[in-house]
Amino acid sequence: MRVLRLIAASILCIATQAARADDTEPAWRASALAMVPAGYVAGTAYRTEGSTGYLAVYPATSNDPKTPASVFAARQALVVTLTPDATRAVSAELKPRAGPDPDNDDTDFAKLHADLAKRATLPDGTEPCDLGAWSIDKDPSGLNVRAEPSVKARVLGTLPPPYRLKLGGAENTPEGGWLTEFRIIGFKDGWFLIEGAKPPGKDYEDDKKYPRSAPKPYAGRGWVASNKVGANYANGYTRAGGLFQAPFVDAKWMPAQRELGGPIDGDGGPKRIFACSGLWGLVESHDGVRGWWRALCSNQVTNCS
Repeated sequence: MRVLRLIAASILCIATQAARADDTEPAWRASALAMVPAGYVAGTAYRTEGSTGYLAVYPATSNDPKTPASVFAARQALVVTLTPDATRAVSAELKPRAGPDPDNDDTDFAKLHADLAKRATLPDGTEPCDLGAWSIDKDPSGLNVRAEPSVKARVLGTLPPPYRLKLGGAENTPEGGWLTEFRIIGFKDGWFLIEGAKPPGKDYEDDKKYPRSAPKPYAGRGWVASNKVGANYANGYTRAGGLFQAPFVDAKWMPAQRELGGPIDGDGGPKRIFACSGLWGLVESHDGVRGWWRALCSNQVTNCS
């Protein structure tokens, strides 16, 4: 979240323009959709230069938990030859995408992801991530944190189940208890690599009254199963109200709903978190839409805008 705030002012207007652009696609896009190769999903028509159009496309498996997309992977675009008046597609070819699109916030976030990849010291094959989250495991024994992304790996420690702090009415404990928060720093094969777990509720209660007997989580680095992890949506400065088919703002956008109804935004969280890549999380909304949301956080008392 820190890095997001640093660039928020400079990209907020661009993100707003990108959201509006989704409703004002160029005329040629409709005819180009029939030329999208099998196995790809069309996103935004992000540029028109004379009689050439550029259509963002991403693998159809980008929002599949078994094969999630990566912000660090090379991208492709459908380069479309247009009629002289640039209203219809004549032919199209899938080509490597040269770089970020300067007309949206791709450049800003490409730099952030590049920096994240450089500073990450992660096990081989681990996708670098930077998200806030918490344990949703209610097992009284706690959530196992393992040395490797496998149920057979050694248990390094545990994260406490929801903690119901009682201070004679002076506590702020929510009805379901305080959840154990941590940072997600990586992903691999259905497991999140985490670190920095905090005692449940300590950041929200009176530090002087927080009991020494409160459960203490394993705070080191280790792996937890993705189906035991939850979080809230944070303000990622993208188009609100839905999810993206791939972790890029020019991917196909899909409307999605909050748990209590209404378009998703910075209030509440997803039904499930499947995977992550950089600052993006692959989630499922409460109405069953599966896609990518940029920025997840672990604040339990307010929204993360």
